[in-house]
Amino acid sequence: MKGIGVSPGIAIGRAWVLRAKARAAGTRSGGALPDGGLLPNDYPLPTGGLLPNDATVIEREVDLYRGAVEEAAVSLERLMEQAGDAAEILGVQLELLYDPLWESEVIDRIRRRSPAREAVLGATERVMNMFLEMEDAYMRERSADIRDMGNRLVRVLDGGALDALPGEGEWIVVAEELTPSDTIGLGSRVVGFVTQAGGATSHAAIVARLRGLPAVTGVSTATVADGDWVALDGETGIVLVNPSLAELGEYSLKKQAFAERRRLLATLKDREAVTLDGVRIELLANIGSAADMEVSLAQGAEGVGLLRTELLFMDRDTLPTEEEQFQFYKRVLLHAAGRPVTIRTLDIGGDKPLPYMDLMPEANPFLGYRAIRICLDRPALFLTQLRAILRASIFGKCRIMFPMISGVRELLQAKAFVAVAQEDLRAAGQPFDEAVPVGVMIEIPSAALTADVLAQTADFFSIGTNDLTQYVLAVDRMNEQIAGLYDPYHPAVLRLIREVIMQGHKHGIPVGMCGELAGDPRATELLLGMGLREFSMTAGSIPLVKEVILQFKTV
Repeated sequence: MKGIGVSPGIAIGRAWVLRAKARAAGTRSGGALPDGGLLPNDYPLPTGGLLPNDATVIEREVDLYRGAVEEAAVSLERLMEQAGDAAEILGVQLELLYDPLWESEVIDRIRRRSPAREAVLGATERVMNMFLEMEDAYMRERSADIRDMGNRLVRVLDGGALDALPGEGEWIVVAEELTPSDTIGLGSRVVGFVTQAGGATSHAAIVARLRGLPAVTGVSTATVADGDWVALDGETGIVLVNPSLAELGEYSLKKQAFAERRRLLATLKDREAVTLDGVRIELLANIGSAADMEVSLAQGAEGVGLLRTELLFMDRDTLPTEEEQFQFYKRVLLHAAGRPVTIRTLDIGGDKPLPYMDLMPEANPFLGYRAIRICLDRPALFLTQLRAILRASIFGKCRIMFPMISGVRELLQAKAFVAVAQEDLRAAGQPFDEAVPVGVMIEIPSAALTADVLAQTADFFSIGTNDLTQYVLAVDRMNEQIAGLYDPYHPAVLRLIREVIMQGHKHGIPVGMCGELAGDPRATELLLGMGLREFSMTAGSIPLVKEVILQFKTV
């Protein structure tokens, strides 16, 4: 079978198949109350699965939910103790469990006569769907974190848990989907996993890479049975079920070769990325949280070239306050420990809907009301974020980057907002870094073609090749019918990249790249030859790109 490799490596073992339990709406399982009593599970549920219109029963169901929250929190804290660098991924769930807006929604559903279990499922589904509707793959895969938290509560309400490993030996977990906590909780005898759902930026995949577990997603798992022999390649996405002896021998050799290569790449972690002729290259990471920061540092990242701020705005019903944003940015900067962190302002819009912002559906969301266009149109929203970033800037080496800039007029408008935010903080006696660099994400052709003008106002450039490619080639990269036309190596795309780099150098400002092309080791020599000196990418690509840099000569 052919899937998507999301964590490199070769794994050979027997299949441990995790099947999802059926959880039909309206079923009851009872559960422990905080006072030690049991909620009767024999009261009748009318058609539609509603609770009786009885205040005592409804309040007991509220107590059942709150007891499940406490039990789920204890199990999360226990799991976090063994999670190591991945603990903060679970910390997001822990915060959400006690989020007042989440609790209010669940309890409101219960008071409208939904059983606790169905109220949790309903709230989980609503928040998940909000994420799943987004075009951005990273944001879509955050839905797994919401599902994980919701399912943890349901498991407590059902009195269930993950099964123990079936026996001695090495096992490959096969599941429709693995949540972050499932992945963290896998025992040491699990050597890899295969799932039907998930992607490279899901937290389950991030945890797999952190633990060195080979993993493949996008594979139908219906035909795999417990105990089947499985061999998988987490780089190519190939999965063999009950392979022949010859295939087992081939994969055993591949496993040994990969282990040797991993040892070699591990030795590069603390080496500076310097070419053979002494040119220093900066390797940074694209992240969405402080937990991603930990994963990136483990791979040798020298800082953050792109901090996505959207996640902070997603799992909620109202805009985050200035204080909430400040704490988030502060946490990332402290984790960076003096390394540079480039914070991209809110990149939200028609393709990433936020119900509470009243963003209308659009026929062409990538060409619509999004990112900097929304921020410039909604001063209160923009100034709140800018003040939070500036306040956090004293805790590290912070840079501010504006997305979706089409020309110098928008850049000047955005910088004027920065000046207003600075004046607000001075008036309030709030300290901030007066010299925070302000830059532009080059992802629209008009910005690339006027880079010479933008470079006279911006402090730095970062090329976003994902959107730039689709705008240059008029190809929606999410459209499967034309996905084959999406080509970041197209001469038109490469000419614009070269022009941006040249203009940046001419005007004395740094130029980086934070699109997927930056993390493709096949493109590294080409980009170095164009003069690119700052690469930002997903954590797992850093050692591979560094390996190329160490063998390259710029002249």
